[in-house]
Amino acid sequence: MTTDGSSDSSPVGTLPGALDGVRVINAGQIIAGPFTATLLAEFGADVIKVESPENPAVRTVQFAQDHRGQRGVTINLRHPEGKALFQKLCSTADILVENFRPGALERLGLAPDDLREENPGLIAIRISGYGQTGPYRDRTGFDRVALGFSGMTYVTGDPDRRPVRPGYFVADYGTGIFAAYGAMLALRARETSGRGQDVDLGLFEAPWRMSGTHLPNYGLTGENRERAGNYYPGVVPAEQFETSDGHHLIINATTQRPFVRLCEAISQPELVDDARFTPRENLVANADAIHDILRPWVAERTLEENSRILDEYAVPSTKVYATSDIVADPHYEAREQVLTIESPMGEQLLQPGIVPRLTETPGSVTRRAPKPGEHNDEVFSDLLGLSADEIASLRDAGTI
Repeated sequence: MTTDGSSDSSPVGTLPGALDGVRVINAGQIIAGPFTATLLAEFGADVIKVESPENPAVRTVQFAQDHRGQRGVTINLRHPEGKALFQKLCSTADILVENFRPGALERLGLAPDDLREENPGLIAIRISGYGQTGPYRDRTGFDRVALGFSGMTYVTGDPDRRPVRPGYFVADYGTGIFAAYGAMLALRARETSGRGQDVDLGLFEAPWRMSGTHLPNYGLTGENRERAGNYYPGVVPAEQFETSDGHHLIINATTQRPFVRLCEAISQPELVDDARFTPRENLVANADAIHDILRPWVAERTLEENSRILDEYAVPSTKVYATSDIVADPHYEAREQVLTIESPMGEQLLQPGIVPRLTETPGSVTRRAPKPGEHNDEVFSDLLGLSADEIASLRDAGTI
């Protein structure tokens, strides 16, 4: 699917978005803040990206992806006129997204509570490394730091080697998802109270919330979960195996019915009653044994042969996909999960699709990411009512 960046083009449809009528001011930087705003834009929110005219963000592939669907303006928040302009812009908005260090907006006189004096319903999404409160609030933080602080890095990697970072920006993008969720909760609460509120997120909190049962298990045993490579304690059989043609195949048959089907698929149904593998506690205790049985079976066959047999017996499995596999896969295409979107630089970029899929109010990418100040005249004139002379004066003064 493609979109050329025009206001009426959409890879998913032209039905009204779920967030039509919601305006978002995105003062976020790098990943988490802009991604939050783009998630809202994809479902109909009018998102206006605010950046400094003195130091606009470099238009990278990352910027193009995380700011798609947004309009762009420039405002110098160090200028009194710029602060006033930002306040006026926020007075028209439902949601402000920012990921400055805690206290930055307060020092500028633009704290959410100050902005709510004119716009009581304003919801402020506040993203920072460690959150707005607590003894570490003033520390700086990025995705990798957050992953280390959250405990995710500690458990990632092989047991005899140093911890490794996950391959995706889990903290940044996970925080963006939780932030968009928080915005929806605050919008719902505002329907009753009429008041906005702050949504406060530390980057470490999203991956920590995704940590599963690490904390309750620690509370019961007093023991940390250590790195175990591909093995997750208690989840058996579940491993990656190499096929005869050099691909890596995941098999994950970790409840009884899939395990029975797996044993049938490899023509060893007797394994279901093998004392090593029943009851289930024995299977968990003998994870290496069942994996040692599966490893040569997979190695004798090509990826296609393995996949055909496992699919026939409804055993959960997949090739370990590279990006090239994703782009070529018909299921990704059918689910519209690979889009082609124009960048601010004029390139046609492949980008991930929209999640989730709504049947009545589907999301869409209605415009590419903006160039610096691309929509200054449009926003300041149409939305704020400034004249052409006023806009020109602000531009001459370096305010926009």
